[in-house]
Amino acid sequence: MDDFTAYAAFQEGTRLLRSRNAHAAVVALERARRLEPDKGSVREALARAYFESGRLDAAEAEFRAALALDPVNDYAHFGLGVCRLRAGDRAGARGHLRQATVMAPANPDYRAALAEAADGAGP
Repeated sequence: MDDFTAYAAFQEGTRLLRSRNAHAAVVALERARRLEPDKGSVREALARAYFESGRLDAAEAEFRAALALDPVNDYAHFGLGVCRLRAGDRAGARGHLRQATVMAPANPDYRAALAEAADGAGP
């Protein structure tokens, strides 16, 4: 059996993310996902690593997977909204960013991203 548990891979991946080594974090967090595919925290951390390494399509897919596992994950809504915003889809971004902001109204990052998505937006 693999001595590298899902928890150890998750811990290593999040440590690497904190140290701004997103590409290495992806490797550890992909291993954690293989071992524990139904853990929302793993899927969210992997989405963050993909996002930080510039892999927006993969990040969006992982944020969606995190939301499927935990629909009240405010950061996953935020991440998905930011992915849509980076893709130029303000309308697609707004719903997720609104949801994140409602869930955590004091978060300035959520409010700033929602304001960016609303700039020049129609109804």
